[in-house]
Amino acid sequence: MKRIVLMLAAAVLVASCACRNESDQSAETQTEMENTQISEPVFDIVTSHGTMRVKLYDKTPKHRDNFVKLVKEKYYDGIRFHRVIEGFMIQTGDPFSRDTTMVDRWGQGGPDYTVPAEFVNEYWHKKGALAAARKGDMANPTKASSGSQFYIVHDENACLHLDGQYSIFGEVIDGLNVIDKIAIVPTDMYDRPYEDVIIQTIVPVEE
Repeated sequence: MKRIVLMLAAAVLVASCACRNESDQSAETQTEMENTQISEPVFDIVTSHGTMRVKLYDKTPKHRDNFVKLVKEKYYDGIRFHRVIEGFMIQTGDPFSRDTTMVDRWGQGGPDYTVPAEFVNEYWHKKGALAAARKGDMANPTKASSGSQFYIVHDENACLHLDGQYSIFGEVIDGLNVIDKIAIVPTDMYDRPYEDVIIQTIVPVEE
């Protein structure tokens, strides 16, 4: 029965001036260089339940650069883990989750773009893997990723069938116990935690 529930849960992993002067162009070029300067950047995801240190993969550059951009914008600060399933995964990245009056829309928010799928055979749904959420195949046949929502694997055995279906773009390299802490938080029938599990901030780690 547990396996059926997990498979059903996996099926609904959703995310859900033309005239620029030279200084503008220079600033944009500098930003692009900064975003790609480190091939596998490391970040601390500071949550209300502890800190996870994550490394982003160089072979998924579109997802890496998008995450770096959002972190620089402080996009994730104050966002909740809105979907938690013990023995499966924990999901976050929806800006609607900052607002409890929008609880019925949690899981549907994000920027107004998607990220093209990046499937790399050597990256798999091991514990601590970071993978992008997305809309289902019928609405999203190219398997493009949500612009901001992602999940972190809690139990690799329950998630292995997701390999090649969702883009894996990083992994937790320190703080796996924090995943465990979040995963056991009591949830309602929609897998929403009763207590707030919040990303306080995400900061780059200088190495």
